[in-house]
Amino acid sequence: MPIQVAITVEELNALLAIRDAYGLLQREHEEARSVLRLVTAERDLAEERLRTYRRELFGAKSEARNLEQPDLFNEAEALGATAIPAQEDTQETAVAAHARKKRGHRKPLDLNLPREFVRHELPEAERFCNHDGQALVEIGIETSEQLDVIPEQLRVIQHQRVKYACPCCDLGIKVTPAPLRIIPRGLLSESALAWIATGKYQFGMPLYRQAGLLRRFGGDISSNTIAASMVRVGLASQPVINLMRDALLDAELIYCDETTLQVLKEEGRRPQTTSYLWAQMTGSGVPIRCFTYTPGRGTRLADRLFTGIREGAVMMTDGYEPYNDIARRHHLVHLGCWVHVRRYFVKAEGTVPKAARTPDLLATRFIRLIGKLFAAEARSETWSPQRRQRLRRRYSAHVLEVVHTLMLEQSSGIVPKSLLGNGLTYLRAQWPKLIRYVENGCWPISNNPCENAIRPFCVGRRGWLFSDTVDGANASANLYSLVETCKANGIDPYRYLYWLFQRLPLAKTVDDYDALLPWKMLAD
Repeated sequence: MPIQVAITVEELNALLAIRDAYGLLQREHEEARSVLRLVTAERDLAEERLRTYRRELFGAKSEARNLEQPDLFNEAEALGATAIPAQEDTQETAVAAHARKKRGHRKPLDLNLPREFVRHELPEAERFCNHDGQALVEIGIETSEQLDVIPEQLRVIQHQRVKYACPCCDLGIKVTPAPLRIIPRGLLSESALAWIATGKYQFGMPLYRQAGLLRRFGGDISSNTIAASMVRVGLASQPVINLMRDALLDAELIYCDETTLQVLKEEGRRPQTTSYLWAQMTGSGVPIRCFTYTPGRGTRLADRLFTGIREGAVMMTDGYEPYNDIARRHHLVHLGCWVHVRRYFVKAEGTVPKAARTPDLLATRFIRLIGKLFAAEARSETWSPQRRQRLRRRYSAHVLEVVHTLMLEQSSGIVPKSLLGNGLTYLRAQWPKLIRYVENGCWPISNNPCENAIRPFCVGRRGWLFSDTVDGANASANLYSLVETCKANGIDPYRYLYWLFQRLPLAKTVDDYDALLPWKMLAD
């Protein structure tokens, strides 16, 4: 039978007090542990941000990595039972040996360049043999070539309009009409305008530097005059830009990206307000590059860029949310960019000290898997779309399954606000768009081509920094569109702009402007 212990009321109250105190201590201990975990997580995030800032300031900017191409199709361990060992197209997996560039051989100069021949001869007193004193005879020449530069030469074109008068009266005076110019009564010729435009929009030279360069050769023209001329010719080319945009929106595949731009004088906006320049380019048909200025980057403004796009077209973008609304509104096939996904994990890996990096690091595992996707694309770059489609279906689809499984397994254990957590969040949100490229051999895996097209603008922006007015921003967008479209079509931008500026004043109808499109100059 149980033993009964008699205790007094005072003793019972003391035991209850001890129990309550112990419970309070336990709760305080749990709260302290929760606070410690929170503080530890915040400390780790702060250290990660510090390492990120240091890497952005002092670290390498390149994201290039070894894609492990020799092991591209050796995926038995990674793919496991999902791999398809049979029926593999051995012709697709054959890889030629890498041809290394020979060093020590100078590239010959262009044979089309004009050549000046300078003949070097021995003095007559030295044209005798040192052994028997006989006169030497010419048996050949040894040639070497140097590239010479003739500095810019300025000239003034003086237009003389002849005046005629009747010898019998004072009423029959006639003057030869002035030729039509892109800038009526403009100070700069079409050739000079094209030279300045290519200097800024192709080579990133600010206008004030070009003004200083012209002064070296006697052309004392202010940078304000040059800037006003660039605005005039940029806006005058708007009809051609409109036709370029119509052709772009009719393409089957379109890339799109945006970057920041500062405009100082815009009604209702402070000079420090950020504006944007959008880049759109075709991925099929005629290569076209179109740049557009907008005061913001909301859905309403972005949607204007796609007004008139063909229904069912394919659009490749980053993960910016308004692109999703545009794709739904215009019934587009929306593809996601794997380069933007990889960038998150590259940043997360970069914050880990090199001594602590191992192949099992989660960010490194994602980078390696994404690298396999890009290696497959690099391998099939010159293949037909049908053959590339077979590779994607047999290989890339299985790599995507591994990425998806790893994403689901690791998402719950990562701090959401960390760099790695941001990468996993972005990957989950973009996943339906990221895997769509496997459906068609013509669809791209990334938005890299558009980023490459917008890079000249970003490089030039470091020199000229901002646009003074909205008209200047629109003119710059137009001239960038013309220059980059010329480059994409293998046309010299200076030659095209000179050709365009001469013919623009003569154009009156839509057909006249259509004949001035960059790729139409090849048939001129």
